[in-house]
Amino acid sequence: MLASLGTMPELAHQLSGLGGCTHPIRLDGHRTEYAVSEVTGEIGNVLRHLDSATLPAGHLLVRCNNRRATRCTACAETYRRDTYQLITAGLRGGKGTSERVAAHPRVFATFTAPGFGPVHNRPSGGGACRCGIRHNEQDPALGTPLNPNTYDYEAAVLWNAHAGALWRRFSIYLRREVAKRAGLTQRAFRDHARISFAKVAEYQKRGAVHFHAVIRLDGPEGGDTSPPAWAKAELLTDAIRAAATAARIGGPEVDGRTHSFAFGRQLDVRPIRSADFDGDQELTERAVAAYIAKYATKGAETATGTLDRPIRFLAELAQAGITDHAQRMIRTAWTLGARPELAELRLRAWAHMLGFRGHFSTKSRRYSTTLGALRDARADWRRAQATPPTAPQDGETTLVLAHWVFAGTGLSNAETWLAASLEPAPGTEGEPTHG
Repeated sequence: MLASLGTMPELAHQLSGLGGCTHPIRLDGHRTEYAVSEVTGEIGNVLRHLDSATLPAGHLLVRCNNRRATRCTACAETYRRDTYQLITAGLRGGKGTSERVAAHPRVFATFTAPGFGPVHNRPSGGGACRCGIRHNEQDPALGTPLNPNTYDYEAAVLWNAHAGALWRRFSIYLRREVAKRAGLTQRAFRDHARISFAKVAEYQKRGAVHFHAVIRLDGPEGGDTSPPAWAKAELLTDAIRAAATAARIGGPEVDGRTHSFAFGRQLDVRPIRSADFDGDQELTERAVAAYIAKYATKGAETATGTLDRPIRFLAELAQAGITDHAQRMIRTAWTLGARPELAELRLRAWAHMLGFRGHFSTKSRRYSTTLGALRDARADWRRAQATPPTAPQDGETTLVLAHWVFAGTGLSNAETWLAASLEPAPGTEGEPTHG
């Protein structure tokens, strides 16, 4: 049918701009760019006009930008690459970040969750699990409780719900600990140094969130300024350990039990340089960026076997085909979510995430570029490739008027067939390497 209408080449070109996204957002509307006089403000010629009704698909198709690899492989890969570029820029410079950061003290740290009960595992010494079995790496029992009836599911869900707040408390304590070791007051510390970081959340197999972070010591204005002479990776490492040990936040009281939250005892802090990392891999800038970016596209569904989407009713679990451990975590979150005193945690909305409601990847303001800036640069590049604009004249600027409304999601059967035939999707190979 597409061929008979003569729209197949044009539609193929439009679909190729999705870069492989199979569940795009469909928009109705228009976008017009006008030349405007910088002196008089008078609106002049139309530089470029786009109307969704004139597009081959009948709509403007926009990538879903879902970071989850289980929902959209193509968009998740773009997100992973963007995260890699963001982390790398904070280690080497580039993307608007000074190359001076490459010489600043920086470490790679992993913060774990506390224990909520014994689980099936693979001891580091190579011995058997406490259950008496030597589990292989693919054993689905790994991370599940030895005794589900005594496992503290309530504390596990509430830990996930408070993990983000605990990180914020840690970041405050870290500044205090660094200032203390430098012989400075907290107020004076701001005039000498700044701490920058980028982190990603990862689920352990037991369903508890932990954090991987790049933490860097800068001068007072961030990466553009050199840190003081006392700023060393060893000092930063010592301060991180002290702050992680001291950081603790109070939690809710549930049925007479008061919860509080702190990081687990397993804390790994390593300077980023040529050193041992994960066996024979060096802890280099490239290795750290790749490691963090890998987890930016994974959620609880990857490690724990839970859902990758919210649920509206608890009865949905009966047909979900997920592990018993994941079901217990979700049911606990759902039950706690019904309590008025826990309403602000929105545990039912985040039950599929086992209670965790924070952003998976976050950074301090001056660590490096932003994911938004990378997306904007890529969108500008695509727009310029699709329709080369008429450049404004000297003394003119550009006014953009746009109006878009949501018209649905996904591709039609014919569009899906045509998109699948684009191997690889043309138009994406020459994109700028923002992600």
